[in-house]
Amino acid sequence: MTEPTATPTPPIVFGTDGWRARIGEDYTFENVRRCAQGVADWLIESGTAGKGVVVGYDRRFASEHFAQAAAEVLLAHDIPVALAREAIPTQMTSYLVVEEGLACGVMITASHNPWTDNGFKVKSPTGSAADAAILSVIERSIRAHAADEPPVRPLADGEAAGLVSRPDPFPGYARYVARSLDLDRLRAADLRILVDPLYGSGAGWIPRLLAGGRIRVDEIHAERNPWFGGVNPEPIRPNVDEALARIAAGGYDLGLLLDGDADRAGAADETGTFIHQLQVMGLLMYYLLEHRGLRAPVVSTINETAMVGRLGARYGVDVHETAVGFKYVGPKMIETGAMMGGEESGGYGFGMHLPERDGIYADLLLLDLFVREREAGRAPVSAAVRHLHEIAGPSFYLRTDVHADRAGYPALKERLLRELGAHAPAAIAGVPVVRTDALDTRDGYKFWTEDGSWLLVRFSGTEPLVRVYAEAASAEQRDAFLAEGGRMVNGR
Repeated sequence: MTEPTATPTPPIVFGTDGWRARIGEDYTFENVRRCAQGVADWLIESGTAGKGVVVGYDRRFASEHFAQAAAEVLLAHDIPVALAREAIPTQMTSYLVVEEGLACGVMITASHNPWTDNGFKVKSPTGSAADAAILSVIERSIRAHAADEPPVRPLADGEAAGLVSRPDPFPGYARYVARSLDLDRLRAADLRILVDPLYGSGAGWIPRLLAGGRIRVDEIHAERNPWFGGVNPEPIRPNVDEALARIAAGGYDLGLLLDGDADRAGAADETGTFIHQLQVMGLLMYYLLEHRGLRAPVVSTINETAMVGRLGARYGVDVHETAVGFKYVGPKMIETGAMMGGEESGGYGFGMHLPERDGIYADLLLLDLFVREREAGRAPVSAAVRHLHEIAGPSFYLRTDVHADRAGYPALKERLLRELGAHAPAAIAGVPVVRTDALDTRDGYKFWTEDGSWLLVRFSGTEPLVRVYAEAASAEQRDAFLAEGGRMVNGR
C-alpha cells in the first residue's frame, strides 16, 4: 500500500502588515507556533531575548488561544513573556515595548481582514512595525524549520518559573497620552460624540480616556463579536453606515471610528457624512502644523493624498514618500525625525507619540483639532473640513477592491503587472497622463495627471485582491478614473 504524500506546508510570508491567513486553512496553531519560533530565533541571534516579549491579541475567533500558543514557544526558550490579560488594541504592544524596554512585540490580529482570517504581527524594539530586515530573519527561520515542531513550554510552567506577567496597559497608556495631549481640555468640551469600534479590541478605550468631564461619549458595537456583524472591521463605508445613520439622525457633533484592532482611525461630521481616510491625513497634518506649530517632516505612502505635498509646500516642511505599509513608514519616520506618518488605509503614527499606527490617539487628535477649530470660529466639523480644502485643495477620493480567486491570484498579478509596465496608458478617461510611477515594491503602478489627480492600481499585500485607488479634483473625474482602473484589472 502506497503511503499518502504529505501536503507541503504553505509558505508563511509577512506582507505589508504581518502574516494573515484563513483560520483552520493556513492559519493554524502549528503555523502560529512556527512564527513564534521565528521570533525566538531572531531574538536569540540578536542577543536580546532576555529583554522579553509582549504578546497581545484582539477579539477575533480564538485569538487568546493563538496568543497562548505563541507565548508557550517563546517560554520554551526561557524568553520572558508579558501576555495581555484580555484583548487589547494592537498599538498597546508597541506602547509596552517602548515603555517597558522589551525586545519586541507580537500581536495576534488580522486587523481589518474578513472575520474568517487571523494574523501575526511583529513590533520592533522601537515600537514600530518590524522592518524588512527583521522579517527576513524570521521568515528564513520559518522556512528552515518548516518540517519541525517548535518546542513548547506550558504557560502554567512558565508562570511558576516567574517568566510570565499579565500587564494591563490602560493606566500607563493614559499617562503616556497625557504627555502630548491635554485630555482635560477634551473632557471639558461641550460636545457629544459617537464612537464605533466595530466590535473590536478598541471598545471602551476612548470613553474611558474621556470620562469624568463635560463631554458626552456614546459607543456602539462595543461587545465582542468575532463575526464583526458580517462586515470587514475596516472604518470605511459601508462598514460604518450604521454609525453614520445614527449621527445623521441628530444630536451628535462628531463621529470617531476604529478598525478591528484599533490601530486605524476614521471620522464623520455632524451630518453623518463620512470623512474619508485621505481627508483625515490632511486634517491631522494641518492640526500639527497650524495648531501645534510643528515643522518636522511628514511621511506618507504612495497611495496617500496629494494634499500632503500641498500642505508641505504651504508650511515649508519636507514630505517623504514610501511604499505601502507601516513597516516602511515607521522606520522612515524614525530616520527623518518626522512628526507624523500616514497611509491610505487610515493608519497614522506620530513622532511625539509612537512611530506606529494608533487609531485611538489619532481620533483624540482629531477631536482636539475640532475643539480648536470651534474656538477659532470654524464650527461645526463640516466647516473645519471645508477650511482644509480651501488651503490644501480638493480631494475626491475612493478605493475599489477587485477580489480574485486565491488559486488564480498569482497569474492575475503577473499578467496585470506585465501589461501595465509594457503598455502604460497615455490617458485615463480622456485626461492625459503626465507621469507613471512603478512602485518600488513591484506590486503596482500609479498614473498622474497634470492637475495632481491620480489613479493607482496595486495588489494587496494581505488579501487576494487588487486595489484600485483614485484621487481627483471632482467626483465625476474620480469615478471615471476608477472605472478605467477596473477595466485595466479585468483585461479590457
